[in-house]
Amino acid sequence: MNKIFSKVYLILLFVILYLPIAYLVLFAFNTGNSMGSFQGFTLDHFNELFSDNRLISIVINTFLIAILSSLIATIIGLAGALFIDSLHSKKLITTYLSLNDILLVSPDVIIGSSFLILFTVLGFSLGFMSVLLSHIAFSIPIVVLMILPRLKEMNKTMIDAAQDLGASNLQAFNKVTLPFLFPSILTGFFMAFTYSLDDFAVTFFVTGNGFETLSVEVYSRARQGISLEINALSALIFVFSLILIVIYYLLSVRNKKSVGVGKGRIM
Repeated sequence: MNKIFSKVYLILLFVILYLPIAYLVLFAFNTGNSMGSFQGFTLDHFNELFSDNRLISIVINTFLIAILSSLIATIIGLAGALFIDSLHSKKLITTYLSLNDILLVSPDVIIGSSFLILFTVLGFSLGFMSVLLSHIAFSIPIVVLMILPRLKEMNKTMIDAAQDLGASNLQAFNKVTLPFLFPSILTGFFMAFTYSLDDFAVTFFVTGNGFETLSVEVYSRARQGISLEINALSALIFVFSLILIVIYYLLSVRNKKSVGVGKGRIM
């Protein structure tokens, strides 16, 4: 009975989560101009999307910000996780983790307004760099949170063994630590990428000088009435997200196999 209830609950949960997405994607192919009723299949809305140079430019801006901020945040977050793991004082560790968690638990409106005040006080022009710096800042804690638990699980004697065999600190890091942390680094990157890609509140506060991202543009258009061109764009982004998930899964499986082979050779 419990198994049946669990299956029904899981199916219901997936229906609630994915039915709105399926509805959105379906109407991207609607011959009509509204989401009131489906009248037939067409690719006209996709043609409109690819002919909208302004929207394409905004999409490029959004992905550029997401990729750059995720890469930089992953590097800084990795360094931060290594630093916290190297501490021996529990009080210091607790302090740094608390500081790291502030951006995670703080409302986006507070974070966005704080960055706006900071950039205004510093006389920093709002635009590409302000958005990039803000996305890096709120992505770093996510990366640290993804990497640090994996780092705590690592057997530090492997590093000692590598150094005893003549490896330098850099070589031990590249050959031992980095491969072990790779799944969590990849997870941190994709999490940061996702957060950056769909962020609205923080971006809304710190954007300016004609620079816009997709979330802000969709919000602006929604106030005038959603166009099915946005449905077409959302459908493409959804497919892109699925591709990223598949790539992440394949890389994770490959990494687990390589780690297993490495353990077998050591044994």
